[in-house]
Order: sequence, then C-alpha cells, then structure tokens
Amino acid sequence: MTAGAAFVSSNRVDAATAQSAYTVKAGDTLSAIANANDTTVAKLVSANSIQNEHLIHVGQQLKLSEAATTYTVKSGDTLGAIAEDTKVTVANLVTYNNITDANFIHVGQVLKLTGTTATTAAAATTTSAQATTPAASTQTAATTTPATTSQATTTQSTTTSATTNTTPAASTTTAATAQANTTTSTTTSYGSFKLSFYDPAVLGSNLGYSGVAANLSVFPKGTKLKITLSNGTVWYRTVNDTGSFAQSNSHQLDVAMPSSQIPSAGILYAQVSVVK
Repeated sequence: MTAGAAFVSSNRVDAATAQSAYTVKAGDTLSAIANANDTTVAKLVSANSIQNEHLIHVGQQLKLSEAATTYTVKSGDTLGAIAEDTKVTVANLVTYNNITDANFIHVGQVLKLTGTTATTAAAATTTSAQATTPAASTQTAATTTPATTSQATTTQSTTTSATTNTTPAASTTTAATAQANTTTSTTTSYGSFKLSFYDPAVLGSNLGYSGVAANLSVFPKGTKLKITLSNGTVWYRTVNDTGSFAQSNSHQLDVAMPSSQIPSAGILYAQVSVVK
C-alpha cells in the first residue's frame, strides 16, 4: 500500500450538497461515497478511471458523475424546460439538433447536448447577429441628416442621444429605437405546473378571462406568464388574483376560462415561464 492510501472499513460519509466533485477523507469507502451522493460505485469507477475500487487515497478528488451528452424527450417537455434542466441554451439545442421548429419536439426524441466547435461558433454568430440588428437599423436612420451622420458609426447609446434634436431624421431614430425596444422580450422558465380552472362569471367576479390566480409569493400580481401545454398550445395570462388551490400549492395555477371551454378532465399540466 502506498503512503496516503487506505483500505478503509467505515461506511460513514458526509453527503456532498450540489457538488460535482468529492474529496476523499479518512475512513471513506467508494461504496459509502456513492450512497451519500446518490450515485453508484460503477459510475464513480467509470467517471474517475479507477483501476481498483477498493483502493482510494485521502485527499483524492473524485468526479461524482460524467457529463451527459444526450437527453431523451419525455411527455410534457419543452425546449425551454430542457434548456433549464441541462444548462444548454435553447439556441444551442436548436443548432446541435438541426431543429426547424423550436415549438415542436416529440416524446422519445434524443437531443444532443453538445456540438462540434463549428456548430457552437455558428450558434454564437447567429445570436450575435440577431442582437445587433436593431442597433444597426437605428444607426442607418440617423445617417439621413448631417446633424447625426458622425454618430452613425458610434454605439447605439450615442445614436439614441440624437433623439433630442428636432430634425426629421432624429424623429425617425426615435421611432426605430422605440420599435426595437418593444420587440425585445425574455422569458424565464419556472418548470411544470398543475393547472386547474374556474369561471369568474359563475363566481360573481368581474376579473374577466385574461387572468390567472397564482401563489403570490411565487408570481406577484401583474406578472405576465407564458403557459405552454404538452400539445404545443400557448396561453399568455397575467396574474391578477390568488385562489385557494393556488395559494396552498406553489406549483399550481387557477386559469380563468368560460365554463363551456374548461377541459373535461378539469386539471392539466403545463410548462410555465415568466415573460419580461
């Protein structure tokens, strides 16, 4: 046995919380480390190229898992939810898997989570080009008057300052900037939620059918939600109330809907994102 190596008999190991690696301590065994970290001895051996599973060293760094390279689509999955779970962006998932419609994936489909250097660079280039398009169109408008020509080659923030002028070109720049701002939005996925339904009119409420009741500690009033059903149907609703079901379950939404349109099952599941 080499110095610092140990054949150890203790089965007690402190669990690693949200770690990708574990440092071997005195008294550790590979089996105890696997049990404490929700993995198996075989996976630890594979991830760390261990030759003898009975021999580990105090201070040795062990990887707790091998990085996943694929993901198999399950019922109810969306690309946004998969991106959040795997830490791979939707844009990269689309590029790596040659997806033509980001809203259409099917159960059992195997998605690549990694790509070649070329595909990764292509995704980055596409994202960069899309991000700079509004600024480029704004700067082009600014060149229609001598007062803003020199500003056309500067940053977007400098071009925006030309809106204080009263020339027609400055007005055009303002309109272009406003249009760019109104077309930019982001969404943050909150995962899968249970949906229940109610008819405000039946309950004597005047809130109408554009809203949704939610646990207000999760989604404050006024929060705009994107609700994506498993069949691809998308609803946009604004949180305007809290209901008894949603208040007691942080992963449930009560959707306002006319009684005649409420699904016969009464309860569905959907992927929910916050629109900003």
